[in-house]
Amino acid sequence: MPTSRRFPLVLIGAFLALYLVWGSTYLVIRIGVESWPPLLMAGVRFVIAGALLYGFLRWRGVPAPTWPQWRAAGVIGVLLLSCGNGGVTLAEHAGVASGVAALAVATVPLFTLMFGLFWGHRNTRLEWAGIVMGLVGIAMLNLGSNLQASPVGAALILFAAAAWAFGSVWSKSLPLPQGPMASAAEMLVGGVVLLLGSVLSGERMTQMPTAAGWGALAYLVFFGSILAFSAYMYLLKHVRPAAATSYAYVNPAVAVLLGIIFAGEQIGFEECVAMAVIIGAVVLIGVPQWRRPAVEKAKPVGDMEGELCK
Repeated sequence: MPTSRRFPLVLIGAFLALYLVWGSTYLVIRIGVESWPPLLMAGVRFVIAGALLYGFLRWRGVPAPTWPQWRAAGVIGVLLLSCGNGGVTLAEHAGVASGVAALAVATVPLFTLMFGLFWGHRNTRLEWAGIVMGLVGIAMLNLGSNLQASPVGAALILFAAAAWAFGSVWSKSLPLPQGPMASAAEMLVGGVVLLLGSVLSGERMTQMPTAAGWGALAYLVFFGSILAFSAYMYLLKHVRPAAATSYAYVNPAVAVLLGIIFAGEQIGFEECVAMAVIIGAVVLIGVPQWRRPAVEKAKPVGDMEGELCK
């Protein structure tokens, strides 16, 4: 197959990986926590994925992180993976529907702009409009029956989104390892912290996970963490960053549809309207990004690590 023809196919495959795989991880997490303790499952997921990625990179000759890099990666790993993914996993274990969880996590760009103010970032009027619109969407989302039935889950999912965003912004000013090694180090540290949280919270395996539970863990390790992240890295090199992050518009819809079809989840009218409002807010925030030139410096690796929370 000619290279010019093969390239678009790889590009399409990478987009499908982001849209479908990351959109499906919310449902897979829900399936997993039915037979795994939530923090234990999240911790095992990231320790395995981090160890595999770290071992592969070292085998390829990538130098090991220095102590300052380990420390920086550890801080970001705790914020993005321990708090971010851990919060999502706990929220779904508390009864939050996978589609609603994905919709709440779609508010990360709103929190990112707000936390950027601490580092001197000035938002445009369009971005402020997106923030206000997003906050209205969050309020509407909390009026829905799903989050009202699980106030603890609602608090956890919003905490996860905020921690995810704060870590992504802070990562720009920290000495993280170069390239995918940052991901490996963050997954290792974040996964270990999740396992410690599992022990300290008294989680216990009362029985062996079901086949579906093992399948969910394997899917999250190989597809949700390693494959989808590799696709994201590929897209950042070949398309605008705004195009690569367009999954934020698609994932909630994919998660909602999968939750309804395969898990029998019910999404109320208020939540459907909230989804439209929140996605509209994310689109408003992304408009200035789409106006940038096609050739643009890639985002710092730290900006990408939050995506592994899925």
